[in-house]
Amino acid sequence: MSVDAATVRRIAHLARIAVSEDEVPHLQGELNAMLAFVEQLSEVNVEGVEPMTSVTPMQMKKRQDVVNDGEIADDIVANAPATEGHFFLVPKVVE
Repeated sequence: MSVDAATVRRIAHLARIAVSEDEVPHLQGELNAMLAFVEQLSEVNVEGVEPMTSVTPMQMKKRQDVVNDGEIADDIVANAPATEGHFFLVPKVVE
């Protein structure tokens, strides 16, 4: 797959990047080099390779999925101009 000059101009337009006509051939070469590298990557045999989230084998830290109030509800509403219980009171905006 290769990118032509019109595609370079369209990409620049979509990315809102000002590209002069003198820069188009250079950018065309850069984009074609990137696409060639991606094509090279598709040739790599990854059969049997497990996906990984890190380069070192490690377990992710997990916590219990427990619903709670964070134990700081009073601190959160302390600076509010008007509260009721642990809720902010706001002026009515819809009749």
